[in-house]
Amino acid sequence: MPASSRHAALRGCVVTFRANPFLTAPEDALHVEEDGLILITDGKITHSGPYTQTRAFLPEGVSVTHYPNKLISAGFIDSHVHYPQLPVIASWGEELLAWLQQYVFPAEAKFSDKDVAQAVAKSFLTELLRNGTTTAAVYCTVHPESVDAFFEESARIGTRMIAGKVLMDRNAPDTLRDTARTGYEQSRSLIERWHGKGRQLYAVTPRFAITSTPEQLELAGDLYRSQDDLFMQTHLSENREEIATVARLFPNSASYLDVYDKAGLVGPRAIFGHGIHLHEHDFQHCHDTGCALAHCPTSNFFLGSGLFRLFDAKATNRPVHVGLGTDVGAGTSLSLLATMGEAYKVSLMASPQRLHAIQAFWLATRGGAEALHLEDLIGTIAPGMEADLCVLDPQATPLLALRTRESKTVADMLFVLMTLGDDRCVDATWVNGQCVHQRPSSEA
Repeated sequence: MPASSRHAALRGCVVTFRANPFLTAPEDALHVEEDGLILITDGKITHSGPYTQTRAFLPEGVSVTHYPNKLISAGFIDSHVHYPQLPVIASWGEELLAWLQQYVFPAEAKFSDKDVAQAVAKSFLTELLRNGTTTAAVYCTVHPESVDAFFEESARIGTRMIAGKVLMDRNAPDTLRDTARTGYEQSRSLIERWHGKGRQLYAVTPRFAITSTPEQLELAGDLYRSQDDLFMQTHLSENREEIATVARLFPNSASYLDVYDKAGLVGPRAIFGHGIHLHEHDFQHCHDTGCALAHCPTSNFFLGSGLFRLFDAKATNRPVHVGLGTDVGAGTSLSLLATMGEAYKVSLMASPQRLHAIQAFWLATRGGAEALHLEDLIGTIAPGMEADLCVLDPQATPLLALRTRESKTVADMLFVLMTLGDDRCVDATWVNGQCVHQRPSSEA
């Protein structure tokens, strides 16, 4: 090994996936190494397996970071979140469209000031890491400064992030509108500056059909298709009033999804937030095109938007890619543990099937990576994968410790974590082979 290589080694109970638990028995999909060792060189996993066998590959002089009584998972993946909304999280009393006007748009207008954007970006990424989230698909604001601020902070930390400038050329305040042409030009410049630079990835980001003219959506489609590895993110079928407004604005489209399809915005690496009120032909088209839906249960509960039909989306005859999203500020937490817990409750109300803990953790890791078409880089603990890891403490609180003592299996422990857990359960977060968050001992 070159002398300049960075090495790390983590020991503990390693949990990862060897199959899709929506297509096979959940217990068969989960791989558990009760006493595992993960070896990392220059940000990538080189070995992962039983400690007794894998320690033979430990480079000389490298100390092992031991996490006894903890679970080591791949880092969590948030497939839909707005970083500029962090200052207005927990704002009372409105449904989607009124909530945007009253709370979100005034907050986002401040991001023309890069100092504001930098401060919030730093707080936001700190919160993600405190919650074990190592990759997210992030909405910035209409201002290019907000994108630069976010990517600069992400690059400093070393996180693999997806983000983009919001496109809005109508039905928004003057301070938050671009034009179809300026939005295109600014986005193209940001793509050149950030996409594929280090671990940063760009998403073409029309906010939703209500705030973009057909011309802007078509130019966004041109951008999205200009490079094979670009992302696209927007909102879809979140709220019934929103859907009715889209139908009035686009009378010649067969559905909300069809609006985006006609603009060339539906395909691999396209991520549609919410997707609550979809029909079978929408699910089929999502399956056929390889796009993804972001399930945001805390947000959908908070705004009263409806219940996402996860098991309809994941039907085995035409499964759709699905990730989990915290959304924020309509969401109530940046914790994907809390998000999993709410997704379980949604499953009880939206279908006859109950979300299994192993399925929930798959959505937050390997499944989220597949939804973003990044499964060859993140979401699994295996040689060759990027070393983004989350260390979970099932005994982080007295109540968790009490309940964990009754757990007979790792699957049961995962369910306890997702129903009772929050940021306090994240003992450490590793990004690119380095520990970037360690829970203070006073919280232990």
